[in-house]
Amino acid sequence: MTIRVVIADDQAMVRAGFAALLGAQPDLEVVGQAADGVEAVAVALATRPDVVLMDVRMPLQDGLQATRALLGPEAVPPVPHVLMLTTFDIDDYVLEALRAGASGFLLKDALPDDLVDAVRIVARGDALLAPSVTRRLIERFSARPERPEPSPVRLQSLTEREREVLREIARGRSNGEIAAALVIAEQTVKSHVSRVLGKLGLRDRAQAVVVAYETGLVVPGD
Repeated sequence: MTIRVVIADDQAMVRAGFAALLGAQPDLEVVGQAADGVEAVAVALATRPDVVLMDVRMPLQDGLQATRALLGPEAVPPVPHVLMLTTFDIDDYVLEALRAGASGFLLKDALPDDLVDAVRIVARGDALLAPSVTRRLIERFSARPERPEPSPVRLQSLTEREREVLREIARGRSNGEIAAALVIAEQTVKSHVSRVLGKLGLRDRAQAVVVAYETGLVVPGD
């Protein structure tokens, strides 16, 4: 199956480079390009891609605002996946973009193969965070003056096993690694992950990581 991609970046050379790289892949097709956030929303809604590569910093409307417009309740149906691209690994947008439904962050200086793999990863519904972005995310929670108490209200719909799976997701473990840690089948892990996302109203694992830290289920250093 061909993965349809829209590229949104205010630099023409960057767009051209990404388009050439992705278009050369047999399973990827670039169906649109945009130079600002407003155009990104219009192009994405018109072409309905599987993935939008969204630059964080753009004129008229930034990547965060465009992501909200594409993934928010007003977008029917929403674009399936947004992968944020940024030059900086310390952007203040990280948490807000993940809350808005972005499937992850990738730095623009990533290797070409990493960019191609990232598009494929988010297209199949998995989350992706560059290691440096994950580190900054954890550091931000570590810097809080007080650690939050676990939120029974937010997590009360989860069973104990589902909470265990959510903890493992927040630690960055794959389904296979979670299965090994909890001594259960990988297919069972997939079922638990699906139920966790459904019960908490989350789009993907990236949002699950944020919820796990924000509720205090996992704290930095665990």
